[in-house]
Amino acid sequence: METPTDEHGKLSEPFLTSSPSKGGFRTLPFILAMEAFERVAIVGITTNMIVYLTGEFGMETATAANVIFVWSAATGFTPIIGAFIADSYMGKYPMIGIGTIIGFLGMILLWSTAMIPQARPYCDQFNTICEAPTIPQLVLLYFSLGLISIGAGGIRSPFMAFGVDQLDERNNSHSFFNWCYVTLMFSSLIAVTLIVYIQDNMGWKMGLGVPVMLMFLSAVSFFLASSFYIKLKPKASLLTGLAQVIVASFKNRHIELPSHATNEVYYVREGSMLQVPSEKLRFLNKACMIKNPQEDLTSKGNASNPWSLCTIDQVEDLKALIRVMPLCSAGIILSVTVNQGSLMVIQAGTMDRHVTSNFEIPAASFSLFMMISVVVWIAFYDQIALPLASKIKGKPVRLGLKQRMGIGLLCSCASMVASAFVECTRRKIATEEGFSDEPQAVVHMSALWVLPFYVLAGLSEAFNAIALIEFCYSNLPKTMSTIAANVSGLGGFTGNLVASLITSMVDNVTKKGGESWVSSNMNKGHYDYYYCLLAGLSMLNFVYFLVCCKAHGPCHGDNENEAENSGLGDHESIDDC
Repeated sequence: METPTDEHGKLSEPFLTSSPSKGGFRTLPFILAMEAFERVAIVGITTNMIVYLTGEFGMETATAANVIFVWSAATGFTPIIGAFIADSYMGKYPMIGIGTIIGFLGMILLWSTAMIPQARPYCDQFNTICEAPTIPQLVLLYFSLGLISIGAGGIRSPFMAFGVDQLDERNNSHSFFNWCYVTLMFSSLIAVTLIVYIQDNMGWKMGLGVPVMLMFLSAVSFFLASSFYIKLKPKASLLTGLAQVIVASFKNRHIELPSHATNEVYYVREGSMLQVPSEKLRFLNKACMIKNPQEDLTSKGNASNPWSLCTIDQVEDLKALIRVMPLCSAGIILSVTVNQGSLMVIQAGTMDRHVTSNFEIPAASFSLFMMISVVVWIAFYDQIALPLASKIKGKPVRLGLKQRMGIGLLCSCASMVASAFVECTRRKIATEEGFSDEPQAVVHMSALWVLPFYVLAGLSEAFNAIALIEFCYSNLPKTMSTIAANVSGLGGFTGNLVASLITSMVDNVTKKGGESWVSSNMNKGHYDYYYCLLAGLSMLNFVYFLVCCKAHGPCHGDNENEAENSGLGDHESIDDC
């Protein structure tokens, strides 16, 4: 049987022509298990890490929060680097394999800080007095966290795409994405309940030892089906093409653009629907302008140097990416507010967490309510709110993408207002009960008061994050679907860095006048002021979002039927969303 070829005589995609002995649904359980074990391990230690750093390493609360912010930022950024390396040089299978091994090694090193007394500073049995960590101890800690981030980047960047590679055209890849979502959600639930419970009740030796075993199982699960995987070779990355446009436009910056665009002066890719570049961000058009056909083009009509001459499609891809970035950047402050969960763990730990007389909810497990609010709202919105509104209106009704993003930003602001109110009340009760000098004392106030933060933070994610992903997918060309997923997640990466910067600035400025707002002693600090500051920044961010919406103008994503009937290209807008 001959191998099918396309109309140009080139080999078709391997997953369409592979032997039945390779790939298929039978490989997906191994891939999903690999990601599930990795997710439980990392989320399990991330959720409760601030307790470990402040209790076992004797860090100040602000310092520990900054460590977690930077670590979370690295864990969010490494998948972008991993995707580029996997697509351009290494391939998905080797990238995931190396990621599982590096992540496992990082987990072992982090576990060693709990197992070996010399690997962490001395703290008394009540963890109220700790020596300052030495430089070697901090190097070991940070190196282990760095390896975990690198491992996560290697696993998460190509994990979904690698799963899709195993499915041929007869399979339904949508079911795989559904299983991915279920797997990630279920894994996070296990992490914030079971893993956190083990850490709180069995100690950190067991609490960090279990994630080590989970990372080992992650690697084993992946390599068990190694002989059955379809392993596609890497190809040129779209990120490289975007970088070429930037370099080429800079090289050609002295070239004068013609007043009227003509087909003869621009490099058009064969089969492209675009014949001339758009007038927006016109300086980038220099990257696709042909200066000398004899020097710039080969005998076959290809660019002699792709770093000096790019296609119109490449230029328009970069323009589309630049155009969505302002609205995406509005998600940075939202990420800052949502990432305050580490401080909420400290806050909840000083409140009454008993459900019954014999059972109390671990402080870090309250993030479970954020996940629940996301799932409940999505189900309510899709299955109840929209059908009911459509029935009342007599026509299909839905919120626009920009409307949903804006509501998400307002919910994040409300979450900080609620947190400020709860902390003000908690601090007042702690003072009245004489706990000003006892930061770990439990006040007579139910920890359920922190639920408004988690519920509102979950709603902000459900509204803004999901709408932002849809916005990126609908307003970027189809060829940029991989980048669309990464761009929508940049807010999380940048948000952690900004959160670290804000926390450091607040700590440095406020402690000059006495006690820091983010003091390790919450009863003497003013976390309520800190949350009010974040609420103010969130409101300013909402105003910035409105300005970006007006500047962006119409966009894809809110009228699919109009989009289909309009016949407009990937780079054209349809209606305001």
